[in-house]
Amino acid sequence: MPYRILVVCTGNICRSPMGEIVLREKISRLPEAENRKEGNSAARTPARPTVGSAGVSDEEHGHYLDPRAAQILRENGYPLPREHRAHLATREELSRADLILPMTLGQARALRPMLKAAGADPAKVHLWREFDGTAPLFPRGVYAPGAPLGEDSGAPGSRQENFYTSDGRFDVPDPWYGSVDGFRKTLKTVENGAAGIIDYLYR
Repeated sequence: MPYRILVVCTGNICRSPMGEIVLREKISRLPEAENRKEGNSAARTPARPTVGSAGVSDEEHGHYLDPRAAQILRENGYPLPREHRAHLATREELSRADLILPMTLGQARALRPMLKAAGADPAKVHLWREFDGTAPLFPRGVYAPGAPLGEDSGAPGSRQENFYTSDGRFDVPDPWYGSVDGFRKTLKTVENGAAGIIDYLYR
């Protein structure tokens, strides 16, 4: 059974597909020997984990990547998928994933009732920025005691708070409202996080 990674943002047209594409490409470039190092658990991280993405909202359902995200990814040498269709994370995706990576605290908060409905383990949810040096790594996940949402009762916040607030220190900035330059900055944050995720998985 392959190790499954699911990257999550709000609508699944900007940050989460950028994370999916960058992480998948960086994993594909790893030498096979990386997974054979002494002490590495093949059961935990097979040679090629699968990477997917989804949203916590279905507002962009069926849409392709934001054109600005596609442009920046292409400019930086990342192959674009022939097909990407934005969608709300399904119960199957949430239950089968081994690592779930929301881009913001609000998206992690919105995921919580979705995980419960799917019967999925909340301990597998980590913020993307736990892996870029911005936030500490929370070993038992973002909902554990001492983690940012550890004291959260699970009650839903406002739609704005859960979906669209992306200016905290634990959040990957939302480039949607700005220019292409914002997508360049977001890509850099995504790349930094991807490097840390690979280090976490393999080393």
